[in-house]
Amino acid sequence: MYALMALVFILGYLCIALEHPLKIDKAASALLTAVIAWTLLVLGADSILPMLGTGTAGSSTNTHHVVEELRHHLGEISEILFFLMGAMTIVELIDAHEGFKVITDRIRTHKRVHLLWLVGLITFFLSSALDNLATTIVMISLLRKLIADLHERWFYAGIVVIAANAGGAWSPIGDVTTTMLWIGNQVTATGIIVKLFLPSLVCLLVPLLIMSFRLKGEVAEPRIKESSESRRDPTTPFERNLVFGLGLGALIFVPIFKTITHLPPYMGILFGLSLLWITTEIIHRSKNSEEKDPLSVVGVLRRIDITSVLFFLGILLAVSALSSAGHLIQVATLLKDSLGNIYSIAISIGMLSAVVDNVPMVAGAMKMYPLISPETLATAAADELPWLRNFVVDGNFWEMLAYCAGTGGSCLIIGSAAGVAAMGMEKINFIWYLKRITGLAFIGYLAGAATYILMFAA
Repeated sequence: MYALMALVFILGYLCIALEHPLKIDKAASALLTAVIAWTLLVLGADSILPMLGTGTAGSSTNTHHVVEELRHHLGEISEILFFLMGAMTIVELIDAHEGFKVITDRIRTHKRVHLLWLVGLITFFLSSALDNLATTIVMISLLRKLIADLHERWFYAGIVVIAANAGGAWSPIGDVTTTMLWIGNQVTATGIIVKLFLPSLVCLLVPLLIMSFRLKGEVAEPRIKESSESRRDPTTPFERNLVFGLGLGALIFVPIFKTITHLPPYMGILFGLSLLWITTEIIHRSKNSEEKDPLSVVGVLRRIDITSVLFFLGILLAVSALSSAGHLIQVATLLKDSLGNIYSIAISIGMLSAVVDNVPMVAGAMKMYPLISPETLATAAADELPWLRNFVVDGNFWEMLAYCAGTGGSCLIIGSAAGVAAMGMEKINFIWYLKRITGLAFIGYLAGAATYILMFAA
């Protein structure tokens, strides 16, 4: 059963990676992999658990132990899922009110270099408050209004992918993987912002500087056909600005809420969502149901990407099954023996995240390398201290992992949610991205990693 669990996970992972050729949604593959993995674990509990020293051969309590493990992991995973659902709802509510016009309407330049820097930096900072997927959708919608030529728009979309992933890496709410590490207490909000801001910024600035020497002239603006009757905006400027301000404030307030109350982050996001919900109900209370429904939380919930939530549920449960069975401990030992240091391990994980989804990569790393408490550090042998210090709260490994998993996916168009969104919206060719953007993303990725190592390596 032990070997079969590993085989099932690998097959499930392949189905997830080959989602588009197989035409099977990765959420379905992830859920099936999770259920089969836990089923095999409970059926093989009598042989697997004694190897780990957590069970007795032939004991009836082994099954009970597996069920308790499942409940424990599900509790941890639920915190991540509720946080993501709350954040998604807030972002969709802002979008429904066209709140992002506050930012996008202020971009008026047509000079290629100026537009390059504006788009890159706005995306970088916006994705630290939103998530990189929502930011990519907003910015590509903007590019369609500014650039007529398709291939030139592809290039700027590639820069958006790099900037969105770099911006999400240094914020506890900017990327799913960073959020996972923050909720798991591997990193703190202050620590991740202070230590990863500069490496993440370097990851973006290097590609921008390279391209600044190549771009000349102005972009051609698309011709917009004016309809005979101007379309009436669904919201007033006051409503747009109010919802944008409250929504962005609710997202940014989450780390502050956690610091003040010590409650889990999902409580902070639910607090912000509830205030925004009440506000939108009040400002739209006089409208008829046809106008009010698309602008309400109830209406917006229909637009939430539930398949992504189910994918996270499935893959995190599958990884938890391997953790409970002991597979990930073996992998962690293998990586330590073969690569030797935490920076090589983190950089390797980041490069792998360009090929496969970064969520299971980070989830696996979190289970492979347990968080080291001060008590454990105090009683550790002297020869183990240099290694163990990397795995305390805000340890170098966790911060490097957040950076690498967040930015490494930019190296391929399929390596991140931002890339997949850009690919779907603009029909970007995989090979085109590989030729034009991958080199820039890779150079930026290594430059940011080198910046962190130079700043914080002992």
